Amino acid sequence: MNDFVFHNPDRVHFGKKCLKELPNELLKLGKKVLLVYGGGSIKRNGLYDEVCTLIKDNGMELFELSGVEPNPRHTTANKGAQICKKEGIDVVLAVGGGSTIDCSKGIAAAAVTDDLDVWPLVSGGVWVTKALPVVAVLTNAATGSEMDAWAVISNMETNEKIGLGGSALIPRAAFENPEWTYTLPHYQTACGAFDIFNHVLDNYYLAGDATFDLLLDMQEAVMRTVVKWAPVALKDPKNYEARANLMWASSMALNGILDGGTVHFCVCHMMEHELSAYYDITHGHGLAIIAPRWLEYILDENTAPAICRLGVKVFGIDAALDSMTGAKKTIEALENFCFNTLGLQSNLSDLGIDDKHIDDMVSHCCGGRNVPGIKTLTPDDIEKIYRMCL
Repeated sequence: MNDFVFHNPDRVHFGKKCLKELPNELLKLGKKVLLVYGGGSIKRNGLYDEVCTLIKDNGMELFELSGVEPNPRHTTANKGAQICKKEGIDVVLAVGGGSTIDCSKGIAAAAVTDDLDVWPLVSGGVWVTKALPVVAVLTNAATGSEMDAWAVISNMETNEKIGLGGSALIPRAAFENPEWTYTLPHYQTACGAFDIFNHVLDNYYLAGDATFDLLLDMQEAVMRTVVKWAPVALKDPKNYEARANLMWASSMALNGILDGGTVHFCVCHMMEHELSAYYDITHGHGLAIIAPRWLEYILDENTAPAICRLGVKVFGIDAALDSMTGAKKTIEALENFCFNTLGLQSNLSDLGIDDKHIDDMVSHCCGGRNVPGIKTLTPDDIEKIYRMCL
């Protein structure tokens, strides 16, 4: 167990009537608000009108940036930063899912730079300690960006998708009403559910001696929540308990509470970011294709006990099985969850992806180095896993 510091200043308003507190949170930060959103679903479900009315009726001035992409571009973040500079924006309000919140964080970071360009911060690995404040209104349970210090920004000109982090990027407040997810398409719900699951599996769970029992139990509880409630939400999209459990699981998966000093390198996320950078696919779907193949590839006598525990605690695999048999059944259970329960296509070829860019993706993913983790992977290992996914 390693030493660690936990601090998360994000104030979360959760529930059906939470949005009434939005004006109070915004007014703490200023009166000029940049509203950032994506393709317009918030206009169709009425959330856009509700947010705009609350802002204008409480004496605030509203500006807008729409059209945030599913894998948010650095160019879009830069447009937002330019608006912030021109209009003297006080606070960036993200209304949408993880991509919108990530883009808003990029906007907030770039807006206080001289060149109003987020990419030097992203490509330079700068830890952001100064940014405009961000407030998030969450409409999709998936990335956890509503309560963490990270964003992922894409540069489609260079085929790069890279994380941007910093203490200044943690939203000052977040609003989570599960009802806002009722109208999500089946596919987005499924992809978001696996994104939550994989955040725990890939980030913290297989951390060996760096973790401890309380954290393992909490991590397993979040993954069990996804396994239990995602099928309910898919079958009954307006089931409040299902949507609420998934939404809170999203926040818990990445707000730092499950970290507790664990050592993690997120190999599935590293690999999927390359797929999104080259093919612009949905992040959660890419993770669902990669994760079972990764577990299959790293399975050996050393890793089997930890993988078996996952199956016992999360999927209900028989605890009496030996570790290797239990681990194999765990991987089968994960595949069944991804491709049957969630209904996601199981191969990259199903998404029109071939091996054309594998060498480049391996190079970007590894940077010429090995990827450490429960089992250290070489660039050759990463290539083999990609090919298993085809």
